[in-house]
Amino acid sequence: MDKTININIAGTLFQIDDEAYRILRDYLQAINNRFRNVQGGHETIEDIESRIAEIFQSQKSSAGVISKDNVEKMISIIGKPEDFDLNESEPDAPVYTSQRKRMYRNPEDTIISGVCGGIGAYLNTDPVLIRILFVLFAVFFGVGFFVYIALWIALPPANNDTQKREMYGNAYHSANSYNKQPGETSPDGSTMYNRGYYNTSRLDNAFNEIFRAVGRVFYIALRIILIIIGISLVITGFLCILSFVMIFVFKMPGAITAEGLNMSLTYFPDFLNYVVNPSLTPWIIGLVFVVLFLPMIAMIYWGVKMIFWFKANDGIFSLAGLVLWVISLAALAILLFNDGISFAETAKTATQSILTPSPDTLYVKTSNKISDLRYDKEFSIMHDDYSVLINDEKKELYIRPYLNVRQSDDDVTMVKVRKRSSGRSKIDAMKRTDGLLYNYRFSGDTLFVDEYFTITSGRKWSADNVGINLYIPKGTILKLDNASENLFHSHNNFSDDDFSESAGWDTGRRSWILTDEGLRVVRRHPSGQK
Repeated sequence: MDKTININIAGTLFQIDDEAYRILRDYLQAINNRFRNVQGGHETIEDIESRIAEIFQSQKSSAGVISKDNVEKMISIIGKPEDFDLNESEPDAPVYTSQRKRMYRNPEDTIISGVCGGIGAYLNTDPVLIRILFVLFAVFFGVGFFVYIALWIALPPANNDTQKREMYGNAYHSANSYNKQPGETSPDGSTMYNRGYYNTSRLDNAFNEIFRAVGRVFYIALRIILIIIGISLVITGFLCILSFVMIFVFKMPGAITAEGLNMSLTYFPDFLNYVVNPSLTPWIIGLVFVVLFLPMIAMIYWGVKMIFWFKANDGIFSLAGLVLWVISLAALAILLFNDGISFAETAKTATQSILTPSPDTLYVKTSNKISDLRYDKEFSIMHDDYSVLINDEKKELYIRPYLNVRQSDDDVTMVKVRKRSSGRSKIDAMKRTDGLLYNYRFSGDTLFVDEYFTITSGRKWSADNVGINLYIPKGTILKLDNASENLFHSHNNFSDDDFSESAGWDTGRRSWILTDEGLRVVRRHPSGQK
């Protein structure tokens, strides 16, 4: 059994084991060295010894013997000697000051978080008055609630004697010298309220009890709200991470649909090689991973904290995560901007061909069809309206154009093909249109068009588009094959009524006529006559 020693601290006798005695002796010696040459230091040392006796009495150690753990816990509450504040305005005679006060949350006087108790201790007034003011401003002006929340976040709690000394100022020493607990009566008859002197009446105490009851209800309601928010954050963060992994890693958009985004994300990393410099693709993907994942992880972590309401020294990690996220976001923005993924200017070029004389019936057929292509992947934007086909072997991209039909002004049949690209400048964008390969021609009463245009190897995708604008006189009948009709449908150049009525017809066998109201289906009798 360890040796025990009897010691007297502030007039109270304690039994302490040998190891704890050595730690306590060194601590008291350090306190003595800290304050022995300080004005008022003797009183300060006595105050500290009285506080040590209070803490040992409240610990109720096993068999009444003070252990090493008891001493270490006491030191953590009071603070280390070097933590005590000294005012060395006079080098030859340093003076200890307890007059410098700071505002803290008071853990010894809490209704919700100790904000009002801390303000009352700082102002040396009854916290009841502060609580009443907060309630009035919250009810009549609406700002009291937000000010309270802001102070709750901004003010640290006074957890050790050093912080309490700064919070109470002189009131801390005068109250502590009587060695009384909060609510006890001091020799002059006033009520000691959390180590300060407040002339509290029964009415004040009644108000405090009311505030404590209301504060408890508010605290429970706040905890329920935080738990709900925390659960929502955890679920959202987890689902975001799961979606990200399944779409980009396992390429399973069927399990987690991307239709809400109006684009297919499955092959986005593969398509990225055709948008930016391929050597930058791994960096961009890595930065995107950090920019997306860090907020998801933060959502899950803070959600768990809200649910279980635990404290953790995570300030440095949160700050490091925020700095990493900001740096990654800035680096990603610089890479994307410098490599030209975001284009500032758009340019168009157009070519046209006229068919004379204008036929009564014009046929539109496809020369080169998508069904004849060999491609590895498809990247779709806005569902099927804009699809990019990727040929990894040839490093080429194939994109479907669209077909518009309009009435000509001079009763001639004409086709105008417009190419559009984006770039850093108008000149750059116009040069990019030259790299779009598309074929069309008139032959007799037939317009031959390709079902796709090509972006050749070595040229980056830049939101390219090709539009086929077909101008025909009013009354011209238009017949399209299957592939050209798909281009025609993509921009819906006909009325919804005609489209719904003709939906039962076989694709590519419909005839259209241009009227003043636009394109209309040529209706036929069951015998096949008009």
